[in-house]
Amino acid sequence: MPVTARVVLALAISASSLLAQAPRQAASPDTAEGLWPTGTFSILAYDPATGEIGAAVQSRVFSVGNGVLWAEAGVGAAATQAIVDVGYGPRALKLLEQGLTPEQVVKSIWESDPDPRPQDWSKEGRQFAVIDAQGNVYAYTGPKATEWAGNKSCNAPARCTAQGNILAGPAVVDSMVAWFERTPGHIAYRLVAALEGGQSAGGDKRGMQSAALVIVKKNGGTWLHNDTVLRLQVDDSAEPIKELRRLVERAAAGRQIPKAP
Repeated sequence: MPVTARVVLALAISASSLLAQAPRQAASPDTAEGLWPTGTFSILAYDPATGEIGAAVQSRVFSVGNGVLWAEAGVGAAATQAIVDVGYGPRALKLLEQGLTPEQVVKSIWESDPDPRPQDWSKEGRQFAVIDAQGNVYAYTGPKATEWAGNKSCNAPARCTAQGNILAGPAVVDSMVAWFERTPGHIAYRLVAALEGGQSAGGDKRGMQSAALVIVKKNGGTWLHNDTVLRLQVDDSAEPIKELRRLVERAAAGRQIPKAP
């Protein structure tokens, strides 16, 4: 495989690491919705002016960047969350490469999911979103995703989809889209603004802990043959979105991305 930015900002943390977080999350391993709650809000976006594909996520779990977001330059990005099957991410990128639309990708992967653990990890609770290299989006929120759960797409000409589960309410995704649409400048600032907007509306109703961001573009990164413009993770912080913004601003100071207007 060529050196591309098939970036794995993964999510589905191992059972042992998540269970170690149970006291902080007040999680019950016996909940009907799944082994533990994995509330998350994320955004996938495309900037037609630069050709950059980006994604960002925040959650009240440790190291949410260890599996939710998947992206490849010139192909697209995916977010797999809620009752998580991390395998959705690489499969989505592969199907996008084959020319399927985001809607076809989401439906194909979900419908072919054998649902190996319906009793405690049902595919009916999965949340899955995909964006392609032209900015077309499609998102699915399963009927058993822990409430509040849902998704919303940007209004044209902006191109994005925001989704989340265990949220304070629908205002979270509404605010994510609104803040993304009205924020000027590089896509990195717009993605962070979307997370800030979601948090301002209540965010993950259990609180904050980790955040991550990825932006890809063919040969858009520092050094040769690097498709990764930015790949940032905040694994454990009382204010992960604030820290993510600091890292974005640090990248701008180092000329990895343009400074904010």
